[in-house]
Amino acid sequence: MSDFFSYRLLKNKAYRLVLVILLFILFTLKLNSQPLNRVLFIFDDSYSMYAPWNSNIKIEVAKKVMSEFLDSLKNLPNLELALRCYGHTTFFKPDRNCKDTKLEVPFEQAKISAQKIKERIKKLEPLGTTPIAYSLGEAAKDFTPKSNVRNIIILITDGIEECDGNPCQVSLELQKKGVFLRPFVIGVGLDVKFADVFGCMGKFYDVSNEANFKDVLSLVITEALSQTTVEVDLLDINKKPSETDVNMTFYESGTNKVKYNYLHTINNRGNPDTLVLNPDYKYDLVVHTIPSQLKNNISIIRGRHNIINIDAPQGFLKLELQGDISKYYPTTIVRKVGENNTLNVQEFGKNEKYIVGKYNLEILTLPRIILKDVEIKQSSTNIIKIPDSGSVLFNKIAKGYGSIYIDDGKTVTWVCNLNNNLTNEIIYLQPGKYKVVFRLEFATETTKSIERNFEVKSGLPYTIKLE
Repeated sequence: MSDFFSYRLLKNKAYRLVLVILLFILFTLKLNSQPLNRVLFIFDDSYSMYAPWNSNIKIEVAKKVMSEFLDSLKNLPNLELALRCYGHTTFFKPDRNCKDTKLEVPFEQAKISAQKIKERIKKLEPLGTTPIAYSLGEAAKDFTPKSNVRNIIILITDGIEECDGNPCQVSLELQKKGVFLRPFVIGVGLDVKFADVFGCMGKFYDVSNEANFKDVLSLVITEALSQTTVEVDLLDINKKPSETDVNMTFYESGTNKVKYNYLHTINNRGNPDTLVLNPDYKYDLVVHTIPSQLKNNISIIRGRHNIINIDAPQGFLKLELQGDISKYYPTTIVRKVGENNTLNVQEFGKNEKYIVGKYNLEILTLPRIILKDVEIKQSSTNIIKIPDSGSVLFNKIAKGYGSIYIDDGKTVTWVCNLNNNLTNEIIYLQPGKYKVVFRLEFATETTKSIERNFEVKSGLPYTIKLE
């Protein structure tokens, strides 16, 4: 009997041992199946990094932020870091050294290389020029051949190419060869106009101030490592993501707390550009079209490319004056049909985008022009033209009280009052027949009222004497 139980006990131990071995093998296979992320920082140490920026000079701000940021990467799994610098070995005068780039810290596990990168960055002194294209080309050698890896470049720079290289061409060629993924470019205190310069080379982030530098680094590393990305498709009337160039605000869902503000862009490949949002939040999205479009309670799935679809079909409304250019440009109140709230106040001569639909226009000429059911169609422009106003000078012999009326021979309709503090007053009126009624301030008899009938034609000046 005891032999039987001993046999059963041994058998159970053997099963457990086999199970542990199988679980270990599965865990090892899963671990090995996850790609190794290799992040190469290309750090600008050119002479321009001495420029003042916020609380200090650019190089000192960059050192401080990078040092704090690297601490947050030390314990991340499947991550290796390296550092390449440029513009740091040769003074840029009298001649530029357009090969001034060097791998300062080669790839190692993040817990080791992060500290080495911090120590190397502390000793950097800006000296030279900005050979971005050459540095990218040399960076290809930094990524030694290895299977199951994702090679990532994060370029931190405060200037554009200064050595007649073509960073975009170099970057695209190396991406096509699979040397590295599309680079991330962080512009430190750069003019936003350089976004287009870097857009063809990689994904550009503008660091406008010291405060958001670390946030941008965190966003970049989140996209690089977790591959959690977001694409906002602004759909036209045919449900295609062709709409763009409109601001978007992401709020933490159910609150008024703004998390991100972006101007929607179609990238160089003709697709809505990719964003990085923190997947730990739910979001309410406001697309600032006219009128704005809303989408609430949006969830971001970690580790995936998320697509947010929102209907935003748009067309254009353009307001023009007929005839010669006038000194007087009226404005127009735009309201959606069936609603009383003001959507926009549009100037004449301006082309504005609106969501497809019908609108009522109140044109603030004298007299006012009301246009109803003005239709905006997808990707087309509805041009509204009105006659140019005529200018009427009311010449008063003294201050007084008066009003202007439309007089069509049947009814008299009030247009506006004269300014009783002025003796000479110019008023712009739409073409038509009018009447002015005026009484001098010192005249105490109603019968002393002065009445003048006059006609206004488009673009012409008139003088009406009130005496």
